[in-house]
Amino acid sequence: MSGIDPIETFRQEAQELLETLEQTLLDLEQRPDDKDLVARAFRALHTLKGSGAMFGFTAVAEFLHDFETAFDRVRKGEAEASKPLVSAALKAQDHVADLVAGGDDPARGQEILANLRAAVSGAAPSGATPCQSAASTPAGAPASETRGWTVRFALPADALVLGTNPLLLLDELRGLAPAKVRAAMAAVPSLEAIEPSASYITWEVTLDGPVALEAIEDVFLFIRDDMDLAIEPLSPVVPETEEKAPAPETAASESAPTPAAKKPEKQTAANERAATSLRVSAERLDELMDRVGELVIAQARLNELAAQSREPALGAVAEEIARLTASLRDTTMSTRMVPIGSLFGRFRRLVHDLSRDLSKPIDFVTVGEETELDKTVIEQLADPLVHLIRNSVDHGVEPAERRCASGKSPTGTIRLSASYRGAEVAIAVTDDGAGLDAVRLRAKAEEQGLIAPSTPMADSDIYPMIFQPGFSTAKEVTSLSGRGVGMDVVKRTIDGLRGSIDIDTQLGRGTTVTLRLPLTLAIIDGLLVRVGDERYTIPLAAVEECVELSATGGVETRGRNFMNIRDALVPFLRLRELFSVPGEPEPFQKVVVVASGSTRVGLVVDQIIGNNQTVIKQLSRLHSGVKTFSGATILGDGTVALILDVMHLVGFGQSLEERRRQDRMGRAA
Repeated sequence: MSGIDPIETFRQEAQELLETLEQTLLDLEQRPDDKDLVARAFRALHTLKGSGAMFGFTAVAEFLHDFETAFDRVRKGEAEASKPLVSAALKAQDHVADLVAGGDDPARGQEILANLRAAVSGAAPSGATPCQSAASTPAGAPASETRGWTVRFALPADALVLGTNPLLLLDELRGLAPAKVRAAMAAVPSLEAIEPSASYITWEVTLDGPVALEAIEDVFLFIRDDMDLAIEPLSPVVPETEEKAPAPETAASESAPTPAAKKPEKQTAANERAATSLRVSAERLDELMDRVGELVIAQARLNELAAQSREPALGAVAEEIARLTASLRDTTMSTRMVPIGSLFGRFRRLVHDLSRDLSKPIDFVTVGEETELDKTVIEQLADPLVHLIRNSVDHGVEPAERRCASGKSPTGTIRLSASYRGAEVAIAVTDDGAGLDAVRLRAKAEEQGLIAPSTPMADSDIYPMIFQPGFSTAKEVTSLSGRGVGMDVVKRTIDGLRGSIDIDTQLGRGTTVTLRLPLTLAIIDGLLVRVGDERYTIPLAAVEECVELSATGGVETRGRNFMNIRDALVPFLRLRELFSVPGEPEPFQKVVVVASGSTRVGLVVDQIIGNNQTVIKQLSRLHSGVKTFSGATILGDGTVALILDVMHLVGFGQSLEERRRQDRMGRAA
């Protein structure tokens, strides 16, 4: 097994910090007075700088040092977090991402830093002047009365492991004033007892110059809670007009005494916190899921053998194995489930930049970030959602002047939401824009030969034309739209995930595009049923209830079959007819009532066999056009059962019933 690549580990952690920084900057644009957001952004910058220097990313550390210095004025209250400043900071964050990925453009970096400094300099806070800074007049020890400081600090034993570099701290202190550094080695153990990754040295730094106390404390801002730190003033200079008095004790010296020699501990609180999480590669999770899937199949085979042998001891073991397998499956599945908020956060920057480029003020709202999806599904959703959001901003939301003329707010709204709906997750992109014009869409479809001019079509059948390759209603090609590419990618990706797309639109009011997706692509609980001699699996999360079909076989209305369930009419489909099963139906047929979105439909089967854990095996490319089945599974006896795709099956059944109704009407005429 190959070792862990520290550079790749740094890049992964840097990516997480950069995402945190981006989200914080976007929040700061909305809440510029929120000091917690400013502190969070500064922490991300500081951590990135230290990690970059430790892993040899010198260009990253140097750029971040200047980035941090400029942003420090915001933290100290010398500048406001204005929109120009946030915009410049976002560009600086993009440049850091390029440097982490291996890019190197010093000229571009200097240009970005110059713009950032200009944005900071031109954003002095109202009611304050730049000279009113905490750095110039710190509480407890005015710089004019203190000629220097003695700083003693000892890092926690695990500081080096967690990425803290004492040399960088010393460099920052040297940057404040002329400094003398002394290393106290009393706590260093013998060579046999030394831990290579532990921190033993106590550092003493004498700063000879008028430095603000707060500036010194800022050096240790992110490690203060876990370290020993003492800051004491050198002998003060007393003005001649005042009587001499004892040197005042600073707040820092009261709260943080001079550290004693500190021996490293094998297990510190920081170590315990670090041990609560572990980074695991996605490939290992996929491999684990494959093994669990094979275990589920083997466990089903064991259950089959135990049922055939009728041996009590074997049956007890089979039940225990089934319980453990189910627990292992659920645990493994939970490790693959990721909150969709990790994906939603990426689009805030997209909308921010599109709003600026198109000069359209837009509010971006997200709902349901805690909704969880299989990581495989989330990984493939990024591109479709990018295209949908770009389409909503470019084509959906009107310019501010046109919105005002139609009585709308000049600021448009894009809403991205996620929610559970039975066995599915529904992800909706909603805008309050112009809506889809069915007449215009049909004219464009006829122009491109997608439909014949005389073909009768409902508006609901015209709207999906936007997902056809090359289809676009844009009058001119721009950098964002007009070439008819993008929306077909959405359709192709969602079909590959066994999902479906719904479009709800009102002309002049807006459009909602809803993606319906299965919760997972690996293992599900299934309901095994029999139709004729074949067995099928229905995803159990989609099943609402099972009832027996009455002897009358329900009622027929307008060519569709309905059954009465607690005074509610529920349409049902006979799977024997859908699958063209030969022979007569059995006398006591059962109805499995399933839900797809808000639609309830009954599926008539010959027998309900029972529940089972279903390992989904994908069908071959030769069967990619068969939408009724989402895959197959191997049963305990080694035979194969097809897994019914409830969403496509309901749609297929409804269209089949509609064709039959039209045929009967045609024959009657």
